Amino acid sequence: MRQTNRDWALVCLSGGQDSATCLAWAKKKFKKIFSVSFDYNQRHIIELEYAKKLSELAGCEQHFELKIGELFSQITKSALLDSNKSLLDKFELDDSLPASFVPFRNLYFITLAASICYFYGIKNIVVGVSQTDFSGYPDCRNTFIKSLNATLELAVDSSFEIYAPLMYLSKKETILLMKKLGYLEWYKYTHTCYEGKRPACGRCPACKLRLKGFEEAGIKDPIEYEK
Repeated sequence: MRQTNRDWALVCLSGGQDSATCLAWAKKKFKKIFSVSFDYNQRHIIELEYAKKLSELAGCEQHFELKIGELFSQITKSALLDSNKSLLDKFELDDSLPASFVPFRNLYFITLAASICYFYGIKNIVVGVSQTDFSGYPDCRNTFIKSLNATLELAVDSSFEIYAPLMYLSKKETILLMKKLGYLEWYKYTHTCYEGKRPACGRCPACKLRLKGFEEAGIKDPIEYEK
């Protein structure tokens, strides 16, 4: 099996609150960190600007931005990619899921991250998924992450370790973890709003979940919201 560097990690960095926390966690745990973001024609594509800023703040060795929008535009009906769809509706192919669901998104993201790790000799992949305080996405569950980890290793006969430090944390607990790590100020440079607005809309599901977490943590959210 091809050997990889145990002290290096690649963080899947959307530019949002959760991935920023994972970046801070990785900075404390590993000697060298890299980051990767994905342009998939998301309606909140502004998040990529914040991912670059966070990478700079963390002193990442390199920040990758992969453009995969053409792929997603052809295979999904998600409201996260179509501003004409309401984010408050249900996913049209499965009404048990929210309209923002993007099928196979984390599968593609983590697989592409593993490709970078393979070529750069990076063992660890850090992702911000959580099955505790999430929107019902099946690809945020620990069973999926463990299964994908094994599949990736079999695909190239190489050693990977996928870390999901937020897997069992609520938004409140995630914020308190960031406080403990000493990087709360990074949240000023994060983007969560699915509408892609700055100031944030404060009404979409992502904004509501973020605001609820800060309220429960007793900490003021450093970003601005529409009046």
